[in-house]
Amino acid sequence: MPYSPILATLGYILSPDRKRVLMIHRSARPDDLHAGKYNGLGGKLTSGEDVVSGMCREIREEAGIECLDLKLRGTISWPGFGKSGEDWFGFIFRIDRWQGEAFAANAEGTLVWVDVDRILELPLWEGDRLFLPLVFADQPAQFHGVMPYANGRPISWTVRSVGV
Repeated sequence: MPYSPILATLGYILSPDRKRVLMIHRSARPDDLHAGKYNGLGGKLTSGEDVVSGMCREIREEAGIECLDLKLRGTISWPGFGKSGEDWFGFIFRIDRWQGEAFAANAEGTLVWVDVDRILELPLWEGDRLFLPLVFADQPAQFHGVMPYANGRPISWTVRSVGV
């Protein structure tokens, strides 16, 4: 059977000193699949949109800033991740330079600058703890992983790095 996931972007915006990252605390809607969790910014790609344009659009819509320097850190296939078991495929970016002033909040929750070295202490998706160190690693390699989900939890994680 062909794999037909929902295509999405997920971005982690670094502060100019590279010590903090802009996260969203998903606190605005109680029915939100992500309610109570901290996450990067992003969302679904639209028809005819390339992944870089989609990432920039999502950052602009959710944080009010313009991306100047993005790095594709990797991709993750999330079979079974969606609320009704939908498959998702994410393009994971780190935004190293940007301009503007970030919103304090948006329709999904509060935007918060968090110390990069404390990000794993936040209430996150369990699977995020597995790939976030790869997003912030200072190496040129990209990661490409598969993280199947069942009942809101990852059941495995396989990853390969390329470009080292």
